[in-house]
Amino acid sequence: MNDNFRKINLYILSLGLLFAFFIIITIKFPNDCFNIKDLEDWKDILLSNVIPIICLIMLFYSFFAYKKFEFDLKGTTDIPFTVTKVESINYEHLTFLATYIIPLISFDFESVRQMIVLGLLLVVMGVIYIKTDLFYANPSLALLGFYIYKANGSFKNGIRDDIVIISREKFIVGQKVSYIKLDDRIYYAKGVN
Repeated sequence: MNDNFRKINLYILSLGLLFAFFIIITIKFPNDCFNIKDLEDWKDILLSNVIPIICLIMLFYSFFAYKKFEFDLKGTTDIPFTVTKVESINYEHLTFLATYIIPLISFDFESVRQMIVLGLLLVVMGVIYIKTDLFYANPSLALLGFYIYKANGSFKNGIRDDIVIISREKFIVGQKVSYIKLDDRIYYAKGVN
């Protein structure tokens, strides 16, 4: 269950950029007759900004998910493995951004039907990304300075080929790596000094 929770968090984190765009597109500012002391004016502003408020909450959750990954990695107890082959696959970030994030911005945010379709689409996309193990293709992580690698690793119980490593660090062959296993072939990792 913990692995699925991490995958869901990575997917939500990948939508962080989308949430920011949604806020910019949909936010409604108060008009000139807004009275800061009037409760009705505040109620009107909140009701006219439901989507930006939900997106802001999701942005905060994305930040929480990111911090949780950092915290989990510091407390990993698995024996580090040695990188035996490494190749950058950072283009995966752009694939997700161009294929999914950009087209979603074109939805009509004034239409309730389109908002329902958008919500369902995000859920279905998340399920597909998690089931197909593509949750690591994450433009938010790219903005935060993470790299994606396809690598081979020498673990305590043998060699594993074609694993995917998500990391803030650049890896080289022979480097020892501490990790959190997200999936049978996907690891969130950092170098061991």
